[in-house]
Amino acid sequence: MTHPGLEMRFDPNTIEHLGVRMYSQIPTAIAELIANSYDADAKEVIIILIDEGDKKIIVRDNGTGMTFDEINKYFLTIGRNRREEGQVKSSLGRITTGKKGLGKLALFGIGDTIEIVTVKNGEMVHFRMNWIDLKNTKGANYTPKVISRKKCDDKPGTTIILSDLKRKSPFDEQALAISISRLFNFFDKNFKVVVQKGDVAIKVDNALKYASVDKEFEFKLPEYSKGIKIAYQHKSEITGTIITSEKPLKPEMRGITLFANGRLVNRPEFFGRSESSHFYSYVTGWLDVDFVDNWTEDVISTNRQSLNWDLDNTRALKDYLQTILQEIHADWRQRRKEKRRDELAKKLKIDIKKWYGKLPGDVLSKIESIVNSIETSELSSEDQSKTVANIHDLIPEYPYYHWRHLHEEIKKASSDYYQRQDYYGAFLESVKKYSNATRSKSGVPHNICDDDLMAKAFHLTSGNLTVTSNYLRANGQPFSPTTLNNIQEGHFNFSKGVIAGGRNPVAHEEIKDLRASDLFSEKDCLDLLSLLSHLHKRLDNAKSKTP
Repeated sequence: MTHPGLEMRFDPNTIEHLGVRMYSQIPTAIAELIANSYDADAKEVIIILIDEGDKKIIVRDNGTGMTFDEINKYFLTIGRNRREEGQVKSSLGRITTGKKGLGKLALFGIGDTIEIVTVKNGEMVHFRMNWIDLKNTKGANYTPKVISRKKCDDKPGTTIILSDLKRKSPFDEQALAISISRLFNFFDKNFKVVVQKGDVAIKVDNALKYASVDKEFEFKLPEYSKGIKIAYQHKSEITGTIITSEKPLKPEMRGITLFANGRLVNRPEFFGRSESSHFYSYVTGWLDVDFVDNWTEDVISTNRQSLNWDLDNTRALKDYLQTILQEIHADWRQRRKEKRRDELAKKLKIDIKKWYGKLPGDVLSKIESIVNSIETSELSSEDQSKTVANIHDLIPEYPYYHWRHLHEEIKKASSDYYQRQDYYGAFLESVKKYSNATRSKSGVPHNICDDDLMAKAFHLTSGNLTVTSNYLRANGQPFSPTTLNNIQEGHFNFSKGVIAGGRNPVAHEEIKDLRASDLFSEKDCLDLLSLLSHLHKRLDNAKSKTP
């Protein structure tokens, strides 16, 4: 019994699944045409957007073009593999980017009618394909309409006109240019792409990908990876730049894009690293991993959006990329901290290390924790600097000294001694400062000793200065004589006592012993400096009892 031969048939719906639905976005569909132009050794591709009248997209290149036979044999064949056909490099030495032969179907994802005009070897071929006609095709073959085929003197190249577009809203030429720039990494002086709408022409290049990123740090590979102590067979072949931004990036900008031979093969991601850390809100960039295109097994998805990470070779790549990001994460934290501290030192004159060195231990531990939280926060550099500056104002160097709000003259006398931890010296010099200021204001001669000085200056009956005459009640009425006399007498006794305490009774003792024994501690010093500041304030406002 004779049986008919087996035959595989395809339904036009297959084309819809492979092309129309997979490439429903304009940038990814146009990217397939750009890739074809690159493979055809074009040096320039012009993408023209027409909004007026019937919306159209025109893509024109100056590549090698196609002959009639090449259109039939190559362009209209779905699923041909250029690599298997030996078309690995173009005549200009470009590595072929197309592999699956499905890119042409992308055009039906954005428009129902495709016209192609191509010139090669002095012949021009102009034909049209229509999606509705193709869908209604019975059987496996579809016949495009040949509009013209003739000899010509035109230069080689191909023009593709997309019409009957699904998109109805106006084109955004800037957004399209940026989107295209993120799909390729082979723009240079030998391959130029321009998006044009009316009089506006935007050059698409590698820099456009990250033009909106406020760059803070860059980590260039393979230079950066040389310092990473981990073995990976393709370590030296991974090139590119990972960028961290000054401020958090928009979600669509976050992640590292992988390119192979100039084309995107994996959309931006972090390769399994936990994105809970806010570090990943600041990271973008790209890496060239050309070697994945040469693996025996095809690891690139049909729509070129991701690699197949379930294979041994891709898992090894993923593990290595995770290590790179982990190292950059730690490095980023340190660089960011150092940069913030440099900015503080330059703009606000705050040296973090010196500041920390002049804080008491119990205060330092708390301040370090707060400042570290600020330095690793999502605050902008400016806001971080302002916040740390405000904390520094509240808790400056020698905070206990600062918080006493000492009289300026007392600070002048005591500051150097206090910072050297010579607390008794700080007190003694401040006593001298107060004594000299009292002598100057009261006019008591220098041959009068300090004991008698305070009596002649402030004693209630024999003193020549009053420290209370400048003060009135809130209603403008004077205080009672008893109150004023008590304050005057108190001032005299405080002054006499502080002079007696400052007669250097421990001059023969070593500073370190005084500190260690608590006989005259930092707190003792500060308490007495506060008292002297109070007395100096009264002295500033004192008046002579006689006109």
